[in-house]
Amino acid sequence: MVLEEFFNQNKVLDLSFFNFENAITAAYFADSDFNISRVNTNFQQFFPMIRNIQGSPFPEVLTALGVDAETRKSFFETLEKDGKVLIPHLEVTNNGVSKVYSLLTTRTSSSDFSFLRGYQGQFIDRTQENVLRREKEQLLINEVANQRLLEEKTNRLEKISKRLASYLAPQIYESIFNDREDKSAAYSRKNLTVFFSDIVGFTELSDRLEPEVLAKIINNYLSEMSTIAMSCGGTIDKFIGDAIMVFFGDPVSRGEKEDALSAVEMAIKMQSRINELQAHWADLGIPAPMKVRMGVSTGFCTVGDFGSKLRLDYTAFGSPVNLAARLQSASPPGGVLVSEQTHKLIKQEINCSDFETMTPKGFPRPINTYLVDPEQTIAEMSSVFKIRGDRVSIDIFDSSDIAAAIEELKKLEGEIRGIIKNPKP
Repeated sequence: MVLEEFFNQNKVLDLSFFNFENAITAAYFADSDFNISRVNTNFQQFFPMIRNIQGSPFPEVLTALGVDAETRKSFFETLEKDGKVLIPHLEVTNNGVSKVYSLLTTRTSSSDFSFLRGYQGQFIDRTQENVLRREKEQLLINEVANQRLLEEKTNRLEKISKRLASYLAPQIYESIFNDREDKSAAYSRKNLTVFFSDIVGFTELSDRLEPEVLAKIINNYLSEMSTIAMSCGGTIDKFIGDAIMVFFGDPVSRGEKEDALSAVEMAIKMQSRINELQAHWADLGIPAPMKVRMGVSTGFCTVGDFGSKLRLDYTAFGSPVNLAARLQSASPPGGVLVSEQTHKLIKQEINCSDFETMTPKGFPRPINTYLVDPEQTIAEMSSVFKIRGDRVSIDIFDSSDIAAAIEELKKLEGEIRGIIKNPKP
């Protein structure tokens, strides 16, 4: 006796499918030939574009939903082999609206009812889940992109800061990059010692030399003078052609006397270094020894960022600045001329001689000036660029690249050893 003969096939199918009727998924049951015999209410709501679903072959349903041939083939092969299959991502478009589903199908079996042997499956709506996944992926992509952008900007800022270090005095550079507050509009009145220098006959020199030679000499000169200025604690304000302006007392001050002493000692070292470099410049093509006038003045100045919105200069204004420039013009070639106020601060440590009383242009009264005595003072200050031993004297005539100078010394050491081993007859 066959049990299924005593039961109504449709009733049994309805009863077996009852649990899926109100499911939130789109459920279906297909017979062993893959013809759909049951679908739940959600199936029609999910896929309204498929009509007359009852009795339709399931492969045609998949085609109508836009499942490609390769996926359909894999679906049926896996189901035949394993008895179950999962398609994790099916994108279905209806009336211009795309939704994402996953499809789980399994083979059913029954020893009592042959009509229950078939395939049962569910389409699960993954649209919102897919949206969240894509948003998460996009966030990760954006995070990676932002991190890369941040690294690129950081690298650019590091390169810019290194370039700025070449244009700014070290003290100004430090105050800009270490100060968290915006002090771009801050101005202050400070007691500064201001230095000016200018090469004698520079215009004529620039007309006579080839541009490449002139550039090499001037860059070497400015580099050497800058090295001395920074070693003495000066703030390099600007280069105006061959002219140099340096001030002491801002942004760091060691006291008005120490600032004045540092400024004059810097000027003395500069003149000494210029004398040391004459032979080197002559080798480069300079026709005559290069002389430099220097002037130093002390007094209260206004310091801060001056300029337009497009370009600012951290600089100093005031009569001491103008006076230093006038003293430089009045100084004898190779001399350092200082103002009366500067002389009062340095006279116990640095010998000076009376120069002349003058009324500089723009000043209402005569001013006493003093010429720094170079012989005694320079003799007391050994050049940091000349090293003397018991048997050897080393003169570094270009200190702009100390690493290169050291490499050159190593090379010379090898040549000297070769000469000692193989002396010329």
